[in-house]
Amino acid sequence: MAAAEFDYIVVGAGSSGAALAARLGERADRTTCVIEAGGADSHPFIHVPSFVAAAIGREATNWRFKTVPQPGMAGREVPVPRGKVLGGSGSINGMVYFRGHPTDYDDWADAGCAGWSYAEVLPYFTRTENNEDYPESVFHGHGGPVNVKLVENPNRLNYAFMDALAALQFPACPDFNGANPEGYGRRQGLIRDGQRETTWKRMLQPALARGNVHVQTDAQVARFTVENGRATGVELTDGRRIGARAEVILSAGTVQTPQLLLLSGIGPAAHLKAMGIDVVLDLPGVGENYHDHPASPMHMETGNMTSYGWSWKAAPRNVWCALQYLLTRKGPLAGNVFESVAFLRTDPALAKPDVQFVFQPAKRLTNPKIPFPIGHGYAISPVALYPKSRGTVRLASVDPAAAPLIDPRLLEHPDDIKPLIRALRIARAAFATEPFAQYEGTEVAPGADVTSDEALDVYIRETGYTVHHPVGTCRMGDPKDAATVVDPELRVKGIAGLRVADASVMPILIGGNTNAPCVMIGERGADFVLGKPPLPAAELPPESVARYKPKARKAA
Repeated sequence: MAAAEFDYIVVGAGSSGAALAARLGERADRTTCVIEAGGADSHPFIHVPSFVAAAIGREATNWRFKTVPQPGMAGREVPVPRGKVLGGSGSINGMVYFRGHPTDYDDWADAGCAGWSYAEVLPYFTRTENNEDYPESVFHGHGGPVNVKLVENPNRLNYAFMDALAALQFPACPDFNGANPEGYGRRQGLIRDGQRETTWKRMLQPALARGNVHVQTDAQVARFTVENGRATGVELTDGRRIGARAEVILSAGTVQTPQLLLLSGIGPAAHLKAMGIDVVLDLPGVGENYHDHPASPMHMETGNMTSYGWSWKAAPRNVWCALQYLLTRKGPLAGNVFESVAFLRTDPALAKPDVQFVFQPAKRLTNPKIPFPIGHGYAISPVALYPKSRGTVRLASVDPAAAPLIDPRLLEHPDDIKPLIRALRIARAAFATEPFAQYEGTEVAPGADVTSDEALDVYIRETGYTVHHPVGTCRMGDPKDAATVVDPELRVKGIAGLRVADASVMPILIGGNTNAPCVMIGERGADFVLGKPPLPAAELPPESVARYKPKARKAA
């Protein structure tokens, strides 16, 4: 007997799950239970935007996963931070609002995800958005629940970064979520009144007032139950059972959604049998297709105090900034540090940008328990946007509390390191331009003597990391494709009443940050669950780089 029963169960209160559950709650005649393994989002590191590195470094709100040793990364175990808190990874991430390149979604549609072209998903992005800086248009929404804005009064080093790229003949980009996100410019973040913005805070928490949506925190799902080919509920690690009259929706993320499927007997039969788990459904694609964005930084240090950071000379300024934030929620602490960015083609022959240049107007953080760097500096972290390497998530144990085996096979494909080598050369050239001359920075990593392709290759493998955008382990696509796990309406193949709505369904990693796409997936998932017709496809202007034209749909 289930201890309680609801129409819908949503596993995970992260960016996708919170948005989805909030929309389900708009149906007054349906009840929804959201189950979150973490606790409340009460720690100040979560809410003060500039403390983002400390939020990631806080053990209590981060699952602190690691990959298995990666041969392509000099045998290192690479951290895979995932949020364990209301808001999920959206409560510890960099708050960046970027949807990816428009043609990324056209590639999804071409890969068998009917209904997921850019023109078709764009209305779901704008439905959620309240953009403070751009007028309402086909590309931007006003009045949505989630606030989006440019970081106010960015550090002066950001203008040196942009001027340096201009000196290298790269274009400026006036709007990274507009018609063509190529070039350099200021970036938008998920920030409101000087605090972090999440779908938990702005969508799900208000939905609780309706009385038909319930959230259980500090509750970890051990497995979900299947009877006669249908998902019927979940079992928690404390032994409780919760029933679902209509559907169970997994929004636990790219690592834990496949883990839950495997623990419940759904996945590659050989792996399940090897773990001693009864096979409910042999679904080979579960846990496959894992990929993430690899990155490698170029760090500069300087005695100039312009950058963010602690030093005795900068102490009066920093005290003032702390007071400014406490009194007004403004100033440097109200920003997320990532105030400018560039999406560039490291090879002019490419069709679209292959690298994101993340600019950081601060020295690298050496102690994650201290939410600000000691000393001064600045950095560019090139991020390879379209890796070809693919990995897996597998069970290490049948214990739900045990971390799964995460093997991205980072930089396994020989093409994956090439954009990073080219990008580090561009970063070095940017730091050598006149706009940075006044800051008298010294390259401390990889170091001025690291010049050959071979030496840069070694440096990237020994120091590189990912930027925490794992996707793909429950790949969406044509149900006839044996590699897919969910169909284009996010239904798990072969099991009724079970869907997945999170980053794990992405068939191909988008060329950018994954938070906004996760919210879009949650928005679309809610409409699928409720049987709503899709929002009308956007009418794209001629200057849009999107190339896909949605196919005509039959009338319902």
